[in-house]
Amino acid sequence: MGHGGLFGVTQIASSGLAAERMRMEVAANNIANANSTRTADGTPYRRQQVVFSAAMKQAMGGNTSHQGLTGVVIEGVEDDLSEMPRLHSPGHPDADAEGYVTYPNVKLPHEMVDMMTAARAYEANLKSLQIFRSMTEQSLSLLKGS
Repeated sequence: MGHGGLFGVTQIASSGLAAERMRMEVAANNIANANSTRTADGTPYRRQQVVFSAAMKQAMGGNTSHQGLTGVVIEGVEDDLSEMPRLHSPGHPDADAEGYVTYPNVKLPHEMVDMMTAARAYEANLKSLQIFRSMTEQSLSLLKGS
């Protein structure tokens, strides 16, 4: 079965579960701050995004010609550096001298799509764990029968 042995499947799926949970949390935080024009440092909220990388592990004791996937690693959460929208609203407490307010670069439809794709990926990882468990239980019951 490869690098993680029999239970490598669980390591891969659990890393995917953790990564997608983090992505859902960040999307929820973005949605919650979609209208926050002032944060603790006095600037508008900036959308955040999770950065993933695939974790690769060498197989067969140092033979670099064979590598196997061992899951997903959360590299971190970074600010989205896209442009922040400015709207003319002179009566707003955060308006600048020209009457413009800088709003967060959060787009609710984008966040909802991120949330839905993260939820679907979470479900897929969970389903793979359930199928692995079922297969393991069936294998053990076959071994008991012989």
